[in-house]
Amino acid sequence: MNVDTINGLFELVGGAVYWFNVRKLLKDKQVRGVHWSVQAFFSMWGVWNLYYYPTLGQYWSFVGGVFLLAGNATWTALAIYYTRKEKIDG
Repeated sequence: MNVDTINGLFELVGGAVYWFNVRKLLKDKQVRGVHWSVQAFFSMWGVWNLYYYPTLGQYWSFVGGVFLLAGNATWTALAIYYTRKEKIDG
C-alpha cells in the first residue's frame, strides 16, 4: 500500500466515526462538552484538503476527505442549529 491509500483509509474511517457523532447528535438534540468552533475549524481544514490532496495526486485521500468533511460539516451545522434552538427555547 502506498501512503495515499493508507491516508485515504484513515480519512474514510474518520468519516465513519464522524457519522456516529452525527447520529448521536440527531438523537440527543443537544450539544454538551464541545464547542462548535473547534469542529468548524476542522471542517475548514477539510475544505482545504479537498484542494490540497488533488494537487499532490492523492486521490484516495481526496475520496476519504470528502466523506470525512461531509460528516464533520453535518455535525457542525447540527451543533449550531441545536445550540441556537436551545437558547431560543430556553
